[in-house]
Amino acid sequence: MEYNTKRNTLTIREYGRNVQKMVEQLKLIEDREQRNEAARAIVRTMDQLNKNTEAASNKADSIDYWHKLWDHLFVMSNYELDVDSPFPKVEKKEVKPVMEKPDYNKHHIRLRTYGRNMERIIKEVSQYPEEYRNRLSKPLVNHLKMLYLTFNRDSVNDNVIKQQLSDLSDGLITVPEDYLLTPTKELNQLISNNAFFVTPPAKKKKKKKKKKKANPAI
Repeated sequence: MEYNTKRNTLTIREYGRNVQKMVEQLKLIEDREQRNEAARAIVRTMDQLNKNTEAASNKADSIDYWHKLWDHLFVMSNYELDVDSPFPKVEKKEVKPVMEKPDYNKHHIRLRTYGRNMERIIKEVSQYPEEYRNRLSKPLVNHLKMLYLTFNRDSVNDNVIKQQLSDLSDGLITVPEDYLLTPTKELNQLISNNAFFVTPPAKKKKKKKKKKKANPAI
């Protein structure tokens, strides 16, 4: 038994497998007159299949309609058919090159809670001299704690935040063990008041002064 999976791919599905086979056999006919006659017979068969639809039957007398059928015949032959067509032979269209996908940022985020930008900041600060690293370690660790609390306000371990800062900086930024981070309650209050986000102040609209109308009696 012959399965469709082992057959050639249908170029134009609306004509079915049998018409596709007829076109493949048509290319094997050596005599040109016989090949021309067989090509016209296949086109008439394609016309009969199209007449099953009301829209196609209304266009049967149109030159464009028959031009389309001959074009489809050449397409199904993979543009290899050599017959005397009443219309110019359709040329194979060049396949447009597949667009390459853009190279998205595939940088691995070590701790998604803090995001890629925070990781870049820590990497940048870790290149500073030790004196500056020590100064910035405390505001950095408090900022990490605030970011952590935006996702989990129930519990947070200050020692874990300190260790994560050290890990993200490859041990170059450390916080003294006796340093106490900003209390969780205070940070949660800042988050609730949106004080964590810096927003530009709203511009006040200037009120237009109304001009006093001149008294005509004066």
